[in-house]
Amino acid sequence: MTRPNLLILGGTGEAVALARAALARFGEGIGVTTALAGRTRHPGPIPGLVRIGGFGGSAGLAAYLIDERIDRLIDATHPFAAGISRAARVAAERSGVPRLALLRPPWRRQPLDRWIEVDSIEAAALLVERVGRCAWLTVGAGSTAAFARVNGVRFIVRLIEPPREALPLRCHQIVLGRGPFSLAEERHLLTHHAIDVLVCKASGGAATEAKLIAARELGLPVLMVRRPLREPGPAVETVEAALDWLAGLDGLAQAKRMS
Repeated sequence: MTRPNLLILGGTGEAVALARAALARFGEGIGVTTALAGRTRHPGPIPGLVRIGGFGGSAGLAAYLIDERIDRLIDATHPFAAGISRAARVAAERSGVPRLALLRPPWRRQPLDRWIEVDSIEAAALLVERVGRCAWLTVGAGSTAAFARVNGVRFIVRLIEPPREALPLRCHQIVLGRGPFSLAEERHLLTHHAIDVLVCKASGGAATEAKLIAARELGLPVLMVRRPLREPGPAVETVEAALDWLAGLDGLAQAKRMS
């Protein structure tokens, strides 16, 4: 009996948790490979096999799914990785491989939050100098270019690791850190740097939510970039639900009947 193969499109904590949980639940009954884009030079440990690098768009991913005999595809990428998710949907349709999206639960606005919601990073960049003079950017190194022409604002930029190239910001300081972050850590960062506005993507999840709680407590405005629309298709919000979806695989179902 050939064991089924799962490909996880990762780069998130949810993807790591899914790989770990799938191997814990199904053991050697399933092959698990997590694909990373390679943007982070030193990713944390990931259970199972790891593939680093792009596929060459939807056509390349479809070919990989067929060549590697992938039975199920789970898109557990970042909520703002719209291009990857689109390629995953198209590749799954071309190859006939069932696809599931593991969605990170969104943050819920609280009564004391001072969110200014915008539709894009560029819109946030146009507004930031009207809102504050020291802005905390938690949008990733790749999104800082939108703020390159902003004058009169000092940026505190938090990144997982040092950027490969100098950031295109006129006045900034880099702070390194890998979540999850505690509320005490976020309070300290905000007060230590005298930050008066937070700029972030509506990424959701618990790992970085503390910064929003700290901003709420201090009464600070938050420029919140809304999530892009997700790709159509089946989706769940928990690892357990994703495992239940996997449990219907032929090889796993047969293994269960034999055990």
